Amino acid sequence: MADPAVEVWALDEVHFQQHGSRCRMWVPPEVRDPVSLHHPTRKQVGYFGAVRLSDGRFHYQREPDRFNAQTCWAFLRSLRRVCKNSKKRVIVISDNAKFHHALLHKSWREKMAPRFALDYLPPYSPELNPIERVWKLTRRACLHNRYFSQLSELIEDVEGQFNQWRRGNATLRRLCARI
Repeated sequence: MADPAVEVWALDEVHFQQHGSRCRMWVPPEVRDPVSLHHPTRKQVGYFGAVRLSDGRFHYQREPDRFNAQTCWAFLRSLRRVCKNSKKRVIVISDNAKFHHALLHKSWREKMAPRFALDYLPPYSPELNPIERVWKLTRRACLHNRYFSQLSELIEDVEGQFNQWRRGNATLRRLCARI
């Protein structure tokens, strides 16, 4: 980040579930082991996301099905379009998910490498990826202690927060600068 000719982004993917957020509850003192059953559903929505470390600008794309090489490549191309006007070289920090290394988009990555390159973190080191903090903040701000009767309500809240972060902002800049 010290090189003024380089723009650094952090990329990752996340799932948010309709039910399953933490909750706080009052329990009478005589009840020793309270049991709180969650609604039996697996409804969830996934997102690809990237945050620019210099100013906290956030870019995302909803992925309703599954993450794979095709959807990853689509997100990388959309991120490249966002960065296209930058006069700097763009480095994208990424984890070692298989679809980030996919043969499907290898030739495209090699072609883009002089101006737009992926830099992979060591395996099993999510704590090194600054965008993990963004996911945690999103869960805390939008999902914890909330009940969503429909998945669309969750999507509306999460994307409302994401849209506030589309332009650079101090919150994400400070959050992601702690490396």
